[in-house]
Amino acid sequence: MSTWLVTGGAGFIGGNFVLEAVSRGVRVVNLDLLTYAGNPDTLEAISTQDGYCFVQGDIGDHDLVAGLLAEHRPDAIVNFAAESHVDRSIDGPAAFVQTNVVGTLGLLECARDYWKSLEGSAKEDFRFLHVSTDEVYGSLGDTGKFTETTPYAPNSPYSASKAASDHLVRAFHHTYGLPTLTTNCSNNYGPFQFPEKLIPLIIAKALAGEALPVYGDGLNVRDWLYVGDHCSAIRAVLERGRVGEVYNVGGDAERENIVVVKTICALLDARRPLADGRARESLITFVKDRPGHDRRYAIDASKLKSELGWSPSLSFEEGIARTVDWYLDHQDWVNRVLDGSYRLERIGSAA
Repeated sequence: MSTWLVTGGAGFIGGNFVLEAVSRGVRVVNLDLLTYAGNPDTLEAISTQDGYCFVQGDIGDHDLVAGLLAEHRPDAIVNFAAESHVDRSIDGPAAFVQTNVVGTLGLLECARDYWKSLEGSAKEDFRFLHVSTDEVYGSLGDTGKFTETTPYAPNSPYSASKAASDHLVRAFHHTYGLPTLTTNCSNNYGPFQFPEKLIPLIIAKALAGEALPVYGDGLNVRDWLYVGDHCSAIRAVLERGRVGEVYNVGGDAERENIVVVKTICALLDARRPLADGRARESLITFVKDRPGHDRRYAIDASKLKSELGWSPSLSFEEGIARTVDWYLDHQDWVNRVLDGSYRLERIGSAA
């Protein structure tokens, strides 16, 4: 039985990854600080299983991480732990540097020392996989896609902090020989996403019949990746990826933000019409754009597809319908997440 130390495994992508890993028979040690976006409710279904261990703590806590590695002897570390919301990074960039840069450095130092202590096949097979974002590449024009060799040009405090962590991972491979892997993904969506992000935010406000805020002209483009497909890509990279390499993960689903919002409106109108019969598109309200808002992201995932045989299993239409249905069926989860610390208000509007 494989053992993985997963950091940030109570967050959105990490939580989905942990649930799937445990269901596949992997023993998971989940280290998460449980900041506002970390939610143990996501992992309730596996909380008492023998193959799962949760530890609340910081990836930058050297003694804690070193102790977990010594006790559980994992075959891999998968690092999801990060502050991840662009708008929050505009209001408070220091927290992003602390977690994404300083925290990742501490985790890498512990991983390096642990890996050096291993022998034989355990040392040969160990992997450190760092989960990152396409936002490190900056903004695209109307054409082209990000590849693994696209120069970094981060434009927000969030993406700058993730770029720094990516560089640290690369440096630990080239300097110390640590067997690292890095994935840079496009925008994820799906179950268990904290409602500050576009898709769950729009679902929540549309269900309540409230105004649906869309930044700028709504024509910013993102490549949308269903979280289950992202998790399968990470597993493929972890199991078969070439050490030291970077793999871009995309959903082949470029959509303008306004198209995403209108799609959600149509799905909710069909499933749960408003009492007054209004079409939810009438609730769309264009608001002042995010400071420094990148215009377009698009991922070229051909390296991942050709080398490892991965491709997304869901179209955007399939994934967004599945996502809307999940939120309709799990309003209790949403209500527990919205405990008063975040009330669907706009953040990150100051520049």
